[in-house]
Amino acid sequence: MAFLGTEKMTPISNTVRLQKVLAQAGLGSRRQCERLILEGEVRVNGKVVTELGTKVNPQKDVISYKGKRLPPPAKIAKVYILLYKPRRFITSLHDEEGRPTIMNLLPPLPQRVFPVGRLDYNTEGLILLTNDGELAHALTHPSHEIPKGYLVKVKGIIEEKEAVSRLKKEGIHLGQEHLRVDSVSLIKTTSKNSWLSVVLHEGKNREVRRIFEALGHPVLKLKRTRFAFLSLEGLQPGQWRLLTPLEVKRLQELSRKEN
Repeated sequence: MAFLGTEKMTPISNTVRLQKVLAQAGLGSRRQCERLILEGEVRVNGKVVTELGTKVNPQKDVISYKGKRLPPPAKIAKVYILLYKPRRFITSLHDEEGRPTIMNLLPPLPQRVFPVGRLDYNTEGLILLTNDGELAHALTHPSHEIPKGYLVKVKGIIEEKEAVSRLKKEGIHLGQEHLRVDSVSLIKTTSKNSWLSVVLHEGKNREVRRIFEALGHPVLKLKRTRFAFLSLEGLQPGQWRLLTPLEVKRLQELSRKEN
């Protein structure tokens, strides 16, 4: 494990990993903060740190990102937002192509927030934003199996028996990946299309779309309707609300749950 070799080094019992401190400061999840370290954007006591595993004392060491000093974690108020993302918005803080991002839907905030997971450009629905990097990391980690519900419109007529058998019991093999849903049910069919409700917990890249494409039923519309116990109730596309203290507590309890 690497440590900073400076005269300001503090006892090991008071130190934590640098990426954890950055996450607590709202710069992203721990994985995202690891990238910031590797890119040379972080300084500790004036020195650039690029080695993962470096430990610091957030109360005494001077930690800065892009030249701006981070306040001690205790001084950073936590923010938790539930947003109804419309289609054609990027789940990112900015987009190099100039497309609108979910940040365009929020007013100026006292704290920098980032999305928990992602929804692709043409997917609408529930997305969480926060500056609580530890909670974000836990909620997106597969080991906690946080359920996510989707409303899916696919091309063609699909039988519920086929969907349950292939998607829940057998799963879909795509290369080295084995994709499987937690539950699936047929809501309705029209002369050309089918609507289904799908629940899964892994949240791999474009997972729902890839699953139905493999079945020969391309996704025409996709909407995330649920994240854990949270829903879109009372919100229209583009609208948002703060989570209640009770909702935050329940998410924290889920993130600590051992499977």
